[in-house]
Amino acid sequence: MRISTLYWYLGQKFITAIIGAFLLCSVLIFMIDFVELLRQAGKYDDGGAVPARILFWMTLLRLPAYTEFLLAFAVQVGAIATLLFLSRKSELAVMRAGGMSVWQFLMPGLVIAFVLGVFATAIYNPIAADARERAEELFAESFGQEGNLLRSKSGESWLRQNGVDGQSVLTASHATNRGLKLTAVSALLFGPDGKFSARVDSDKAELKNGYWVMTDAWIAAPGIEPTKHKTFLLSTYLTPERVQDALGTVISVSFWDLPGLIEVAEKANISTSRLQIQYELLLSRPLLCIAMVLLAATVSLRSFRSGGIQTMVITGMLGGLGFFLLAEVSRQIGVAGLVPPWAAVWLPILLVSLISLTVLLHQEDG
Repeated sequence: MRISTLYWYLGQKFITAIIGAFLLCSVLIFMIDFVELLRQAGKYDDGGAVPARILFWMTLLRLPAYTEFLLAFAVQVGAIATLLFLSRKSELAVMRAGGMSVWQFLMPGLVIAFVLGVFATAIYNPIAADARERAEELFAESFGQEGNLLRSKSGESWLRQNGVDGQSVLTASHATNRGLKLTAVSALLFGPDGKFSARVDSDKAELKNGYWVMTDAWIAAPGIEPTKHKTFLLSTYLTPERVQDALGTVISVSFWDLPGLIEVAEKANISTSRLQIQYELLLSRPLLCIAMVLLAATVSLRSFRSGGIQTMVITGMLGGLGFFLLAEVSRQIGVAGLVPPWAAVWLPILLVSLISLTVLLHQEDG
C-alpha cells in the first residue's frame, strides 16, 4: 500500500511537469506560427484578404502536428524538473534511505513516458494528421498555394509511376487539387520490358480510379506520325484517395494510414523513404520517451548539498540537444536511402538508451 501510494505520488509529479513543459512549448509555437501567418497574410491586399479569425483557426489546426514532435523534449524537461524538485526537497534522499533504488523511483516516470508515447502515436498523431490536412486545405483556399511532393523547386511537376500497361513518367507545369489535376502534361511511356514506347502531350489530366484521363492528347511513337486524340487513358496504380496523401505532406498522414500508403506508393514507383522514416519514427516514440527519462536521470540525481547541479542540468540539456541533432542527421541519411529506415530511426535511440543506462549503473553501483 505504501509503495503504491508513493508510486502514485511520483507519477503525479512526473505527469504534471511533463504536461506543463509541453503546454509552455505549445504556446510559444502557437504564437510564432500565428505571427508567421500574419506576415504571409500581409502580402495579400495589406492583410485584408484573410480575416484574423481564419488565421487563428488555421494556427490551431496546424498546432497539433507541430507539437507532437515536442513530446520527447517535454518528457526530458519534465523528468529533469521532477527529479530536481524531489532532490531539493530531500525526498530522493529519504527514498534511498528507505532502501529504494534508482530503478524503483524512476519506474513511475518510465511507465508514464511509455504510455504518453503510445498515446501520441496511436491517438494524438491521427488527430494531428487530420487537423493538419484541414489546415492545408484552408491555407490553399486562403492563400491560393498548395505544397506537394509532385512540385519541384524549378516550378515544374514530376511523377514516376507504374500501371497495368507499364511504367511512365509525367511532367506538368501546374498541379491543383493536391495532385489530382494536372495542366500542360507530358508523359513518357515505357512498355512492360522497360523500353520507351511513346510520348503523350495533353492540355490537362485528371486522376480517376486506376488511370489518368488526358484530354486533347498528342501521341508520338517511334516510327509513327503524331496523332491527336480527344481522350487518352494512362494506367496507374495510384487512386484518388491515395494520391492526395502520396503527393501531400508526410505529417498530414495518420499513423494507421501509413502502411497502406507505403504499399500503394511502392506500386506507383514513388519514393517511400520519407514515408517509411515517418512510420518508424512513430513506432519508436514510446522507446524515445523512455530514453529521455533515462537521460534526464543521469543529470538529476545528485544531491543539492554536493553542488554542481547547474552544471549537470546544462550538461543534460546539451546532451539532449546533441541527441536530437544526431537523430535528425540519421533521419536525413535514411531519407537519402543510405541506410535502412529502421536503422536511421532506432539506432540513435538505442545508443542514447545504452549510454544513459551505463551512466546510471556507474552512478549507483560504481
